[in-house]
Amino acid sequence: MTALGLLAGLLTTLCWVPQLARSLRTRSTDDLSWAYLAVLATGLALWLTYGILLADPAIIGSNVLALTCVGILITIKSNPRREAP
Repeated sequence: MTALGLLAGLLTTLCWVPQLARSLRTRSTDDLSWAYLAVLATGLALWLTYGILLADPAIIGSNVLALTCVGILITIKSNPRREAP
């Protein structure tokens, strides 16, 4: 059962890799709204809390990784690329 959860968590977390790679390459997150990132980060934090309460490594691991990806996106969005004049 845990292996299934770990695989599901890995696959749903890996879906962030293309967006994260693009955002790191272009230093742009214009296509991501603040509301989306805030609601997503809150939901992930709640899932992480739930996983900790259950001591479920699949829920904990996948949400730590996903929160890390979203945190990087929030950091990039907070520091937009400055265009040269």
